[in-house]
Amino acid sequence: MEIQENIVNKVAQSGLISFDLASIQPKGERVVYDIKDNLFQGLMLREKDFRAFIKEHDWDSYHGKNVSVICSADAIVPTWAYMLIASKLAGIANFFVFGDLETLETCLYQNAINQLDVSDFENQRVVIKGCGEIFVPTSAFMFITDKMNSVAKSVMYGEPCSTVPVFKRKD
Repeated sequence: MEIQENIVNKVAQSGLISFDLASIQPKGERVVYDIKDNLFQGLMLREKDFRAFIKEHDWDSYHGKNVSVICSADAIVPTWAYMLIASKLAGIANFFVFGDLETLETCLYQNAINQLDVSDFENQRVVIKGCGEIFVPTSAFMFITDKMNSVAKSVMYGEPCSTVPVFKRKD
């Protein structure tokens, strides 16, 4: 006599909704503009020289790119210098920020999450996917948790088959 067992997919029956932050990864090339190349003797910024550079530089080369603006040299750079760069990147670059590439990625994800419509997750049990092939900054997990906490019944981290509880609304 042969006994047949039905295999039940408990994950599929759990009602969990999986959300992968990689699915909203902001598009566009990431580039760094380092103001150190504009410093006189690597120490200071000369306004006249810098303004000439700003006027002559090919800002169109940043078209559609996400730009991280930094100064990797140990120098004091006046705030107006960054403002001049911003005035040239505005309307050309997709996005720009003062900070390194990690700061840029954090800001890109924060903007994407702020624009995300989470109404489909209302009163749902949501699993924020933990591992993937695309790098997602830790800050993005914090931003999405904050956003999901306002609508979801519960928020978990990981995979539907192995989750870590993060938040559960008290009814």
